[in-house]
Amino acid sequence: MEHFIVSARKYRPAVFKDVVGQQAITNTLENAIENNHLAQALLFTGPRGVGKTTCARILAKKINSDGTEKEGEDFAFNIFELDAASNNSVDDIRNLIDQVRIPPQVGKYKVYIIDEVHMLSASAFNAFLKTLEEPPKHAIFILATTEKHKIIPTILSRCQIFDFRRIGVRDIKEHLADVAKAENIDAEDDALHIIAQKADGALRDALSIFDRVVSFAGKNLTRDAVTENLNVLDYTWYFQITDLLLENNIPQVLITYNDILSKGFDGHHFIMGLASHFRDLLVCKNQETITLLEVGEQVKTMYFEQSQKTTTQFLIEGIDIANTCDLKYKNSQNQRLLVELCLLQLASLTFQGEKKKFTSGERFVIPPSHFKNEKLASDKITSAGSIVPKAYKKVEVSNDAVENLKDADSHEKVSDENYASENITSEEKIYEKPDSGEPQKVIERPQILAERNAKKVSALSLKSIQKKQEIKQELFANQPDAENLPVNDFSEEEMQAAWTEYTANVESDGKYNLLSHLTMGIPKLEGAIIHLEFPNQTIKTEVERAKFELLGFLREKLQNYEIDLDITVNETSEKRYAYTTREKFEKMKEKNPLIEKLRREFDLDI
Repeated sequence: MEHFIVSARKYRPAVFKDVVGQQAITNTLENAIENNHLAQALLFTGPRGVGKTTCARILAKKINSDGTEKEGEDFAFNIFELDAASNNSVDDIRNLIDQVRIPPQVGKYKVYIIDEVHMLSASAFNAFLKTLEEPPKHAIFILATTEKHKIIPTILSRCQIFDFRRIGVRDIKEHLADVAKAENIDAEDDALHIIAQKADGALRDALSIFDRVVSFAGKNLTRDAVTENLNVLDYTWYFQITDLLLENNIPQVLITYNDILSKGFDGHHFIMGLASHFRDLLVCKNQETITLLEVGEQVKTMYFEQSQKTTTQFLIEGIDIANTCDLKYKNSQNQRLLVELCLLQLASLTFQGEKKKFTSGERFVIPPSHFKNEKLASDKITSAGSIVPKAYKKVEVSNDAVENLKDADSHEKVSDENYASENITSEEKIYEKPDSGEPQKVIERPQILAERNAKKVSALSLKSIQKKQEIKQELFANQPDAENLPVNDFSEEEMQAAWTEYTANVESDGKYNLLSHLTMGIPKLEGAIIHLEFPNQTIKTEVERAKFELLGFLREKLQNYEIDLDITVNETSEKRYAYTTREKFEKMKEKNPLIEKLRREFDLDI
């Protein structure tokens, strides 16, 4: 049985031009050798598997080459590799220093490659300082590490630093294609692209994954084989989910997500991939950003086609919702429900429900009376809010006439079915019908109709706010004549008593949030104006929503309809209330500073 050599060793570059994805560094080293500008202490730093040790070996071999050596000469006697992870003591560095003094037997330089140099102890670093600063002419030190921040500054200042970057997906895919061709393996472009993405910028990891998948799939490397072996959630799932979200097909979305979970995929991995999918669709919508899409050519066409079906607003909101779910996933007690709720929100982004649309000129009107044959344009509105034909005038009649009218009306059917089912207490008044002198009953609908319409309007949109303003004007229009309203004098004690009575009513209604705002400070009376001061705009807005109900109570209780509220915000005043979690924690910390120590000790989140 022939001995198998892994691809990472078999296809390790032997010259600088074969190094993948580090052209800037390899060009710098080649020019330094040609121009004799090579430093005697070099530091190669970067992620794992990007070519640090490979470049160090190529450099060590090249600086000893003069064109007279035999083919395949590796100058093994001149290259010394030291693993600082296991040789990190002062004695190991002293032995190294003793060897440095001896000149090379073959070639010009002795090269010392110290891998994982950040593992050296502090005393070993200090023992190495002098030799690293002034080494013999024939010695060159190449230090390699993945964690540059762990090396002491005195070492860094004595080295020429080369930062190796992560290798791009496209570069890794092209190198894997060359390896597959050399091994006579038929590999699909999408399959190699998935391996390159899974490697996360490390070529050595990509070659290890490649060997594993080849062992599973044999000479024919397909996308399905790679996704099955690596347990990668295929991008086709994301295309399918996105199409269902755009169709608002919530049942099928949940079924598809259940299929994904049944195949063993993690919900957190799925939601992160969905956010990345939305991001890729977003960059496809603009020719300037399409270069940021790191996928195969075949998949790029699929992304472009689906991006034309989506809107930019949908993708941005989708990324935000998915990212919020990603942040909450770790701390969620019901993680599946969290992801399903996220999918429901995404499926509702493009949903157009049956919404009644009002034009800017429409207003909420009081329902018409049972006088169907009269034109509303010629009618007048009574102070109670009902519609009375202008030809009718109010008269005084006897009680017997009123009873007769009621008996006659009890046999009539209500024509307006929309209001027949409404249990509304109406005020009955008797008017004289023109030309006949006979009394006629008119049902005046109370102002409660307009007030109830006001409660039905939401305050979550600009259109709703406009409707509230219109209703407010209607409420004022339906008020009794201002000349007949009482304006009695009252004292501040009476005002405080009325205020306390109103807050008691608010508490009995269960409006505890409003209760806390109204009892936050003491209202101050100035003439007929009641002044209120709050620490922020949020509280002011909440109180203003209840302003008309509050004014109505106070005016009726104190028999003064000139009473008004003056609500101001004083953000410079001392903040006495904590609303957010952070504010509550700060309040607790002021009372007991040991709480901060407890949070740090157990690494608690706020």
